[in-house]
Amino acid sequence: MDFESALVIDEMDGAEREAVIALWTRCGLTRPWNDPVADMALAETTENATVLVARRNGRIVGAAMTGHDGHRGALYYLGVDPDQRCGGVGRALVEAAEGWCRARGAPKLNLLVRSENQAVLAFYAALGYRPTDSISLYRTLDPEREEREREQKAEWAARSRR
Repeated sequence: MDFESALVIDEMDGAEREAVIALWTRCGLTRPWNDPVADMALAETTENATVLVARRNGRIVGAAMTGHDGHRGALYYLGVDPDQRCGGVGRALVEAAEGWCRARGAPKLNLLVRSENQAVLAFYAALGYRPTDSISLYRTLDPEREEREREQKAEWAARSRR
């Protein structure tokens, strides 16, 4: 574990796509119903989103996707290499995402954490994030995708109970 070398965070280079997705997968952030390739492609085709990459000695040690809708910023897929955790990478990525959104006029930053992920909830609480009194709702607008997601989520839940 190299925590002494300088951490450099900037926007992802296109050649790093596969490495970033592999990192997110290793960190357990991906799910069958959320396609990180499509999410990343969307972030790359708009001025309202980006993927930030943290590097030490040229090696990717963390990454996060951030964006804004003009009213609020959002943070997605924040992942840190398991060998680099507790070394400030996550905090630095959050600060970089906050700065990116602040520079574009977003007055606040929202993020989603799966309710069972207590360690990540504690991480964000230590950074000053707090729960809202809101419940996140969604609807899949494509009927074929909706059915596919329903099946994938049922399979995921069944595997998780084993």
